[in-house]
Amino acid sequence: MSVRMRHTKGHTANRRSHHALVGVKVVKDASSGNLRLPHRLDEKTGMYRGKQIFTPKTKVKQAKGASPRATEVPHSSASGGKHAHEHANAEISKGVTGKVATGGRPKARSGFGGGA
Repeated sequence: MSVRMRHTKGHTANRRSHHALVGVKVVKDASSGNLRLPHRLDEKTGMYRGKQIFTPKTKVKQAKGASPRATEVPHSSASGGKHAHEHANAEISKGVTGKVATGGRPKARSGFGGGA
């Protein structure tokens, strides 16, 4: 076994001289006055170096009482969707009959890295 070399305060300080934190450089956009990172486009206006790169999204106001999920259909096993077969077999996998149907052992056994 080799003898370790001395570890001085100077050696530690030299190593830690590169650990300083640097503040984030933020620039104020000349045209809009928004704060942004340098060499990045302005997300509020969509401009970069005087050119329109994209049109920013505007928030849509909803009418009172209208929910955003009003047009969506809730998922249920009775609707006959593509996952209906998984819900139909869910009752079989429980209890003693589930052990017989799935091969006699549970899906996840402790100490064997989870189950698949």
